Amino acid sequence: MALSNVLQTPAAGFNFDNTQRNVALEGFLEGAQTPKAVKTGTTIAGVVFKDGVVLGADTRATSSEVVANKMCAKIHYIAPNIYCCGAGTAADTEKTTDLLSSNLTIFSLNSERNPRVIMAVNILQDMLYRYRGQIGASLILGGVDCTGNHLYTVGPYGSVNKVPYLAMGSGDLAALGILEDGFKHNMELEEAKELVRVAVHAGIMSDLGSGNNLDVCVISKEGVDYIRPFQESEYKDERRMKYRFRPGTTPVLTEKVVPLKTEVVEETVQLMDTA
Repeated sequence: MALSNVLQTPAAGFNFDNTQRNVALEGFLEGAQTPKAVKTGTTIAGVVFKDGVVLGADTRATSSEVVANKMCAKIHYIAPNIYCCGAGTAADTEKTTDLLSSNLTIFSLNSERNPRVIMAVNILQDMLYRYRGQIGASLILGGVDCTGNHLYTVGPYGSVNKVPYLAMGSGDLAALGILEDGFKHNMELEEAKELVRVAVHAGIMSDLGSGNNLDVCVISKEGVDYIRPFQESEYKDERRMKYRFRPGTTPVLTEKVVPLKTEVVEETVQLMDTA
């Protein structure tokens, strides 16, 4: 029976079977503790300047108090003229942006033109609202099209706002304070890049879940300049010893061998007549 489930074609889209499993565990097992969501950390920011949009993000991925990845790419490719910063669950942000990118790629192949930013926003809004916040993705979408420069925020429940500057993630309060103080309309490119750098750096210094390097992506009519890393971490340390231990350093207290029950499955192959 177990093998037949493995051979079944998985359903398209996201799978929330574990959510139903957790509800069943709470009902059947008294005092059972179901898995809880793990705290994540991120600082992402975006600014609209005179000729385009500047996006910035840190590169630290955390799993509760553990730094899982020091070089996580949080600025995702959507289309040649659209990029997206993701905060929240790393798997959700990557899968959501990949699905959006594939849909817009099919549109570009059929129409032979780049998609508009509002089209990407509407697809994201419908996708996230359909799952009622079960997808942990807080996104900043920036791009340039025939109608101008655009910067949108898309929440996990599908809420959408169009803003000239924005910061999201666990370090957004410090970053947003820098943006509110330094933003002005029709900024030059270097001013916008420096403002985003200072804002994300403020979030890194004020939040333990954000850190390591800083990435910046500039989107304009001339093209995209994805700078990774734009600023490297100033706090680095070298290993002072080698963490290698001989076999047997940790003693084995108990050993238990459990035989596995296997199921023999016979397969028959029928050859197709191609004559």
